[in-house]
Amino acid sequence: MTFQFAFKSIRVMQISPSKELSPYIKHYLFLDNAETAVQKFRLFSDGNTGIVFSVKSKLISEIGKVKDYLPASFLYGQLNGFKDLYSENKITLIIVVFQPNGIHQLLGIPAHEFHDSIIPVEDVFDQKIIELQEKLLEQNNQARVNLLNHFFRSIIASKPSSNQFLINGSLNFIIDKKGLFSIKELVEYIGYTERHLERKFKECIGLNPKKFGNVIRIHHFLKLLKNKPDDTNLTTICYDAGFSDQSHLIKEFRKHTGITPTEYVCTTGKLTNNLIKRFPASTF
Repeated sequence: MTFQFAFKSIRVMQISPSKELSPYIKHYLFLDNAETAVQKFRLFSDGNTGIVFSVKSKLISEIGKVKDYLPASFLYGQLNGFKDLYSENKITLIIVVFQPNGIHQLLGIPAHEFHDSIIPVEDVFDQKIIELQEKLLEQNNQARVNLLNHFFRSIIASKPSSNQFLINGSLNFIIDKKGLFSIKELVEYIGYTERHLERKFKECIGLNPKKFGNVIRIHHFLKLLKNKPDDTNLTTICYDAGFSDQSHLIKEFRKHTGITPTEYVCTTGKLTNNLIKRFPASTF
């Protein structure tokens, strides 16, 4: 499946991975930014981890007297809140968005080891990912999808299958509930103790069940906000998303994104579910 749209000088394309990779990878994103002036992006949690390949130029984590350049390719873990990223030249980003437990299934590494971190890909994968990075520079997006599919298929081919019933069942429950659940309800549904669930979520997801549910609830609110009829106000959406009142919504929304819902609507460009562009007037 392919999804594509353009926002001013930025073009975004979303493509699904091959079928056998869908338990591990949610989708691939291709973002082309033709702007040469400094751009500010904000990445916030959506319950997934990912790999970012920067083509043409590197992203910057801090703009100051000394610029802090990020690795050309890096893995990001579950985020506590948000991270600001900058580009100062034309840039193409290729983003592999994993399923919530995808990186743990692929590598067998406890997901909490990546928590709130940005890690060079060569520290996590073998030298073959450097070869992949070099090949991605020279290809069009369809050829890049083929390269990515081949690379990740080779990883799962060398991994024994594992029983993910507890995690997948818990994830489906939380997502179906749109983040509105109690730990007691989850324990009764899945049939494991709270302590066991906490340990497995830390290992496989990198967040505990409640924190993961809070992220899902914020993104359910964003979906309602995106699709709201013209005659529906913020208060109605706030209650529909399970928040007790607007102050509760604003507090939780700011904790995850660093801005209020009003700022999100009025002063950002929405590029993906968890990546926004801050307009210059509200940035510097």
